[in-house]
Amino acid sequence: MRTGWIFKTESVIMPAVVDFVAGQGWIRGCLPLLNRFGHSVPPLLLARRVKNTPQKKRVFFLTTALLTLLILAMAGLLAIAQQQSAAWIPAAFLLIYMAFFVCIGINHLAFNTLQGKLVKAVRRGRLLLVANFVGSVTAVLCAFFLLPLWLDSDAPRYDLLFLMAGAMFAFSALLVTFLVEQRDGHRDAAVSVARVFLDASTLLRGNTQFRRLAFVGAMFGASMMLFPHYQRLGLHEMGLDLKNLMLWVVIQNVGTGLFSIPAGIVADRVGNRIVLQAALLGVASAPIVALSLWQADVGTWYFLVFPLVGLTPVVIRTLQNFTLELAEPADHPRYLGTLGLCVSLPLFFSPLVGLLIDWIGFEIVFLGICAIVLVGWCTTLRLREPRHHVNVSFLQTSA
Repeated sequence: MRTGWIFKTESVIMPAVVDFVAGQGWIRGCLPLLNRFGHSVPPLLLARRVKNTPQKKRVFFLTTALLTLLILAMAGLLAIAQQQSAAWIPAAFLLIYMAFFVCIGINHLAFNTLQGKLVKAVRRGRLLLVANFVGSVTAVLCAFFLLPLWLDSDAPRYDLLFLMAGAMFAFSALLVTFLVEQRDGHRDAAVSVARVFLDASTLLRGNTQFRRLAFVGAMFGASMMLFPHYQRLGLHEMGLDLKNLMLWVVIQNVGTGLFSIPAGIVADRVGNRIVLQAALLGVASAPIVALSLWQADVGTWYFLVFPLVGLTPVVIRTLQNFTLELAEPADHPRYLGTLGLCVSLPLFFSPLVGLLIDWIGFEIVFLGICAIVLVGWCTTLRLREPRHHVNVSFLQTSA
């Protein structure tokens, strides 16, 4: 999945594709909105169904297969866009994009629930390390050899990028069938949509630590509103060549892989809070680094922004692992769905951010987002490491 994802990276490739088929800032700003809507609302609504499914890998397989079909549909649409310009193409592309991320949201919910079911808490950091490091290596190698062939400034072949992503997703679906998972017997009664959101509100009110973690997630979520605009700043404001996209996606994925090594080790040995704090500082610094390089007119160093953007998967996985330790296994889907909704809330303002960048420029918007993420970092100081709290309580009770 990670190898396929590099060919449609949300912070680099996908915004360039949307600029290719459309170009307006507000349309580019729709990407994080549709992205996070899919990551948040469908998983929250379907958390009960996933919980009641005896084998979560079935949901995982089905959604991975659907991702393959949808990414291939986008490839076909881009092949048409190579030949003609039509007003319906941007709308059709965004519609397929939204469906794609609805599947992604449910796919991630199934994966994280599987992780909570099959992997011990003190081994999840190792899973983060191995998955991100190995995935980054294979993704970088594929991008290094293939992206230069398809990212020509005069005639970029975005359709071939998406075909490659589809091939990797198809292989991922095949691998899911080899997962070994015991059946479980959860049977929650059906509830209305209104009750689902009411339950999410009840979770936030009733669990102080989870409420604080969800607030941190929401403040971090604001950083993703800038994803479509980093490449815009580099390509259009700094005049850099389209072939820089290859360097940026490679650097971003290398950053994710390298950061995952200490993050996974520290998370297993010490806990998730310190990893979350360190990664959030890196994410908060990305817009400042981007603005500084722009103002200094040193485009050759603009790639330094993207290792910091590469911390985003580390933050998301750490938030999810932290959540898994705050809840009983049977409640993991509900907690993860609520967390996803909170992370996604700021993204509903993403089209407005795109408009503001067009109207008032990059500086105020980028600095404002940085400040929001730092508010979330300050809130982490009030988080309590659940693993340590449980251990201390146990020792006190034993004594």
